[in-house]
Amino acid sequence: MTNTAQHHPIGIFDSGFGGLTVFREIKDVLPDYDYIYLGDNARVPYGTRSFEEVYDFTKTCVFKLFELGCNLVILACNTASAKALRTIQQNDLPAGKKVLGVIRPTTESIHRYTSTDEVGVLATPGTVMSESYKLEINKFHPTIKVFQHACPEWVPLVEKNKINSARASKIIQQDIESILNRSPKIDTLILACTHYPLLLPLILHHTPDHVRVLPQGELVAESLGDYLVRHPEVEQACSKNGVKQFYTTGNPGDFDEKAQIFFGEKVHAQYIQL
Repeated sequence: MTNTAQHHPIGIFDSGFGGLTVFREIKDVLPDYDYIYLGDNARVPYGTRSFEEVYDFTKTCVFKLFELGCNLVILACNTASAKALRTIQQNDLPAGKKVLGVIRPTTESIHRYTSTDEVGVLATPGTVMSESYKLEINKFHPTIKVFQHACPEWVPLVEKNKINSARASKIIQQDIESILNRSPKIDTLILACTHYPLLLPLILHHTPDHVRVLPQGELVAESLGDYLVRHPEVEQACSKNGVKQFYTTGNPGDFDEKAQIFFGEKVHAQYIQL
């Protein structure tokens, strides 16, 4: 008989709501697993914070998910993946615990989407400053030329639910024009922030038809599925009852209201103190 005490949900962490767009894709691809989502809404945004702050906050949240029973945690946050993942993996993980990010699944597979070997990365200032996408893409694919562009106003547009405003349209148009003006050969744009899929209709409206726009959620979900196949010892320890739990360091009522926009269905979050 299986000892259920040895089975664990998959943890998904983000600084706020954006990671829910990744979680949505993961649960659609892997619906049988149990999941715990933790949003550090009380300290959002992470994108403008220092490496030290992001590392400290991310580590605290990851270890809280460990306490809640997770053996595997996905950092569904580009800033946390850029500024904290490697240090946590190298220095902090207890035996038997795993932490994965969202950058590597995107950078490993980018060669499948570009024909010109020139890609653009749209991200928060913190992710751009870390140069994580540029470094990771060039590690796997040295011939691909990477152009980065910071979009500091995109996350506030989403957080304030201004995604259909005229101001949002103008800002997105300007940012897309700025990065595409860097090179006429850019044929792929990576949306390197989990908030950005909610802006996808406007992004596509202002992007030429020959340029592919690539959100991360689907790539991360596919990569997680592959990871579980390649690591049966991790997969077999994951519980599979289709249960989804949500925690927030902010106001649960506010979380529930906004989370439905990101996740595509109603959620009921519990407050958690770190």
